[in-house]
Amino acid sequence: MDNYFWFSVLVAVNALLIIMLAMNVSRLRIKYKISLGDGDNKTLMAAIRAHCNAVEQLPTFALVILAFALVEASTSTLATLVIGFTLARLCHAYGMLYRVFIARRLGAGFTYIFQVTAAIYLGITLLKF
Repeated sequence: MDNYFWFSVLVAVNALLIIMLAMNVSRLRIKYKISLGDGDNKTLMAAIRAHCNAVEQLPTFALVILAFALVEASTSTLATLVIGFTLARLCHAYGMLYRVFIARRLGAGFTYIFQVTAAIYLGITLLKF
C-alpha cells in the first residue's frame, strides 16, 4: 500500500474532526448568543478549547507522518502511528466536550506519546540514511 495513503487518512479524518469541533463552537455561539469570546459560558469555553487543541496538535504530527512517507517508512509503522494518534485525538475531544476527565487525560497523554514516538523514530530512521 502506498505510504501516502496513511498521510491522507491522517489529514482527512483529523480535518473532519477539526471541522466538526469548529461547527460545534458555531452551534454553541448561536445557541447562547455569544459572538465573541466565551462569554464565561463553560460549555462554550470547553468547545473552544477542544477545537483549538485539535488545531494545535495536528500540524506537527502531520509533518512527521509526511516525512515518514517521503522516506518510505513501513506501512505498519505509518498505520499504527496514524490510527493511534487519531484515536487519541477523538478520545481527547470527547473528554473535553463531555467533561470526562479520564478520557481527556488519556487522549492528551496518548497524543504526546504518539508525537514523541513518531519524532524519535523518524530521527532514528534518518540516521540510517
